[in-house]
Amino acid sequence: MSRIFEKYKNEVLPALQSELGFSNVLAVPKLDKIVVSMGMGKSIANKNAMDQASTELGLITGQKPVVCNARVSVSNFKLRRGMPIGLKVTLRGPRMYEFFDRLVSVAIPRVRDFRGLNPKGFDGQGNYNMGITEQTVFPEVPVDKVQFQQGMNITVCTTAKKSEHAFKLLSKLGMPFRENK
Repeated sequence: MSRIFEKYKNEVLPALQSELGFSNVLAVPKLDKIVVSMGMGKSIANKNAMDQASTELGLITGQKPVVCNARVSVSNFKLRRGMPIGLKVTLRGPRMYEFFDRLVSVAIPRVRDFRGLNPKGFDGQGNYNMGITEQTVFPEVPVDKVQFQQGMNITVCTTAKKSEHAFKLLSKLGMPFRENK
């Protein structure tokens, strides 16, 4: 069992239940899934960029990424319908908790000039979106073999109905939000 999942069961769940006033334990917000995605516009000009990014995203998440293809053709970008332009991974269960633990305790503190995550990244439905500018903040990626810097989007989906409840959940799980001034 993951360290974060045990923390959720033993500390966060009872605290949120009393704080938010839920009588049923199943109504308390929890993590649902984490989606990690990379936009690969570089792969139009450089064909091996997609392969390298797929390998690195697989190392980071522990799961093989799905290739996303273009839905429409855009002549200005030399993009044709059906060309691979992105990668995504959806994490659930134990892999999700392991990834969240590594994200919060290892990767985010390694970001240069880090001052906290923006608390305005919630979508009003209980989901949090954030971006990371380079993949080398994860220790699984060998820095000497990286040929190009690639950013990624991370969406943390919760079962919370409100952003305030999701904020409290993620804060108690250790997400380092900055003070909103």
